Amino acid sequence: MLALAYVGAALAEIAGCFAFWAWLRLDRSPLWLIPGVLSLCLFAYFLTLVDAEHAGRTYAAYGGVYIVSALFWLWAAEGVKPDRWDVIGATACLLGAAIILWGPRSG
Repeated sequence: MLALAYVGAALAEIAGCFAFWAWLRLDRSPLWLIPGVLSLCLFAYFLTLVDAEHAGRTYAAYGGVYIVSALFWLWAAEGVKPDRWDVIGATACLLGAAIILWGPRSG
């Protein structure tokens, strides 16, 4: 469930932010904001599905998943293949996210 919630949140956030990008930077209709706002609400909902003790840790760990998803968007939606530095950076971010989420805690 954790992976699905994070991936769902990432896709919803990227889609919502892209709707604003399309409106402001690509000169698309302001109607793009309607699905954009709905998508951003879905993003927030998905993060509440993560079973973690503290919201801040959930959001921090989500950051790594978001970075990987943004690079996938770069490739799939914009036609730009991530280079080795993108892959190395994304791997480091996922490792950091795993440490934040699953690192041993005292107390």
